[in-house]
Amino acid sequence: MSDVSKVQGVADDTPRPDLPAGDFSTWLRSTQSAQAAKGNADVPCGSCTACCTSSYFIQIGPEESQALSRIPKELLFPAPGLPKGNVLLGFDESGRCPMLLDNKCSIYEQRPQTCRSYDCRVFRAAGIEAGADGKQRINQRLRQWSFSYATERDRQEHLAVQAAAAFLREHADCLPDGVVATNPIQLALLAIKVCDVFVGDVPPAASAREIVRARLKSS
Repeated sequence: MSDVSKVQGVADDTPRPDLPAGDFSTWLRSTQSAQAAKGNADVPCGSCTACCTSSYFIQIGPEESQALSRIPKELLFPAPGLPKGNVLLGFDESGRCPMLLDNKCSIYEQRPQTCRSYDCRVFRAAGIEAGADGKQRINQRLRQWSFSYATERDRQEHLAVQAAAAFLREHADCLPDGVVATNPIQLALLAIKVCDVFVGDVPPAASAREIVRARLKSS
């Protein structure tokens, strides 16, 4: 059985202080529900602002009037490949979100949905890092997370999410039209959506491709 505590690309002797991420299966169900309903992720961030300082472009939809009303228009630009009205909020030369003031989100109550649903534990769950350029702080944070396993099911589901992420990397052809995994966060979230395919007796690759494709097409 593989060690579900490892993150790909991180040496075994890398210091990783334990930061409780919760029982894996409980966290997985909550994350799946939050993503499906476009709800808020319940992340014990504490004083951490790694996601706010890691060179992220924040996508904001045209319906997010409260968030848009709080962000200066000169900080927004059209989101490539998305319908008109979708915009991106960028970051400064140090990778910081311009709405982060005095190390706190200045629009927290009206923050965009992208920020509300973000949970860096998804990378730990999928066994991948958050990226390279500008992602040093978020990668450091995710290495600290430590899931617990109240039952063997927790452990098996964590292995399944990692297997799903590996499968999606190797079989991009299983993605239906309109579904993309061009960055680590998209890959991790897709793995969480289809991880049940990889629990227990995993079907052959050809069958798995069709099952995954059908699940993603209907979601």
